Amino acid sequence: MRPMLIVQISDFHLKPEGVLAYDVAETASPLRRTVEHINHLQPMPDAVLITGDLVDEGAFESYQVLREILASLKLPFFMVPGNHDHKAGLREVFPEHRYLNGHVEPDGNKAICYTIEHFPVRLIGLDTVIPGEHGGGLNPGRLSWLDRVLSEKPDAPTVIFMHHPPFASGIGHMDKEVFAGRKELASIIGKHPQVERITCGHIHRAISRRFAGTTATVCPGVGMQLVLDLREEASSAFILEPPALMLHFFTELWGEKTLLTHVSIIEDHPLQYGGAHPFFDVVSPG
Repeated sequence: MRPMLIVQISDFHLKPEGVLAYDVAETASPLRRTVEHINHLQPMPDAVLITGDLVDEGAFESYQVLREILASLKLPFFMVPGNHDHKAGLREVFPEHRYLNGHVEPDGNKAICYTIEHFPVRLIGLDTVIPGEHGGGLNPGRLSWLDRVLSEKPDAPTVIFMHHPPFASGIGHMDKEVFAGRKELASIIGKHPQVERITCGHIHRAISRRFAGTTATVCPGVGMQLVLDLREEASSAFILEPPALMLHFFTELWGEKTLLTHVSIIEDHPLQYGGAHPFFDVVSPG
């Protein structure tokens, strides 16, 4: 089998040039450092998944900043929207990304749901945005679409990527809005054991849990991280911890096919955390 290395980045919250997010966070620089970090990964990954909240308020000017920064990325990338994104604006600025035209729903709106078929792992992008709402979910049309496309290739190892996680995070202010259709989604995923991973954004922290017989993960943010406060009454707040990304590695180890997930921290400058120091004189006491 051919291994596959997938980068996931999320939650940039880009603003127009020179504007700070929430009057504090300069979000373009972390994304530029992240792109540079990805471009120097070894081995070189196959693709980049971008799981929403690309910009902070859906402004056309912010998407232009996004396009300028991502132009330096040496890998193919695939995007799904978050609740801060404006889908029409995203399509306008990235017309060559034809998958953004997605799946037409019964009401005539376009959900950005699509499959990518030419890698060792099948990639399925899911649009979980409910326009005008902070929380997300999947309506019957999108759920039916997912069930159908999963049924088409039951033996293909599959990663589903989307913005909103279909589970509570333990961070109180983020859990007030329940993911719509989560039970129906779990029922569908339970029928399709080829789903190796459901990976999301939205929470701005690295999270993992079991969901419907597979593993579900949340990617850290690039623009900022949420304060890790697991009290139910925790206030909504962010912290400027280092940006990070996830690396999903599909390979064969010890005779078994597996999908591993690692987190990689983005440095503010080269060698911020020192070089690679070799171990020596390692002792394993008996």
